Amino acid sequence: MSHLPTYKIFAIRYATRGGKRHNHFIGGDPHDAPMPMDYFVWLVQNDERTIVVDTGFGPEVAEKRGRIHLLDPAEGLGMLGVDVKTVKDVIVTHMHYDHIGTFDSFPVAQFHLQDDEMAYATGRHMRHRQFNHGYEVDEVVGMVRLVYKNRVSFYRGDAELAPGISIHRVGGHTHGLQCVRIHTQRGWIVLASDCSHFYEHVETNRVFPTMFNVGEAIEGYATLRRLADSIEHIIPGHDPEVLLRYSSPRKDLDGIVVRLDEPPHAPRPEPA
Repeated sequence: MSHLPTYKIFAIRYATRGGKRHNHFIGGDPHDAPMPMDYFVWLVQNDERTIVVDTGFGPEVAEKRGRIHLLDPAEGLGMLGVDVKTVKDVIVTHMHYDHIGTFDSFPVAQFHLQDDEMAYATGRHMRHRQFNHGYEVDEVVGMVRLVYKNRVSFYRGDAELAPGISIHRVGGHTHGLQCVRIHTQRGWIVLASDCSHFYEHVETNRVFPTMFNVGEAIEGYATLRRLADSIEHIIPGHDPEVLLRYSSPRKDLDGIVVRLDEPPHAPRPEPA
């Protein structure tokens, strides 16, 4: 492990919305307290490689879906010195609108996706509103067009994309949802994406209401724990607490970008 390269990881907040606790758990929640949701894309980088994880959504979809759009993901990446027109690799955790929406801003990128995700997003289950509401049809079709241009690499389960970077199919929220494991200066970090929307999901074995397979989601929490060096090395996909627990790399990026490969301000306690 000591010979593996290490990477910097940045979480870029590009949108947000309000919410209550009962919105975020199957079965609701007895506490009628606010629980807002943030939207992130992630940058994984060292001197040899630049990899973007997910591509977010733009202002048109934000207006359509009632989200507060803060900045284009490309703009956030540009603040870190990344030109999206030159990015060669994008990991797509799944094809929901908030994770693939600006894919066409990456004109030379190869997209890394699970077989199960493309099959799910284009298959029989999309007849049902329960499953299709998280997808934008034009974005799914756009990704299919990229398949015909040989710009989508498919995987079936776990795969190493580069030394110190691997993807792992988890499922649950969507049939082909995957997480990303990254070797950093503080150990193995897992970008959970929607394998755990909030810290509380993985910590308490509760699940988000938009769900294809509850069993896979709950089993997936054990996978996240196995892949990460500790629970504080698991980064949820939508939790505003991420911005509170980690530091911004520059003052002008406060509230927009935090660096995840440096230790959090305080350890997050293991749940009882």
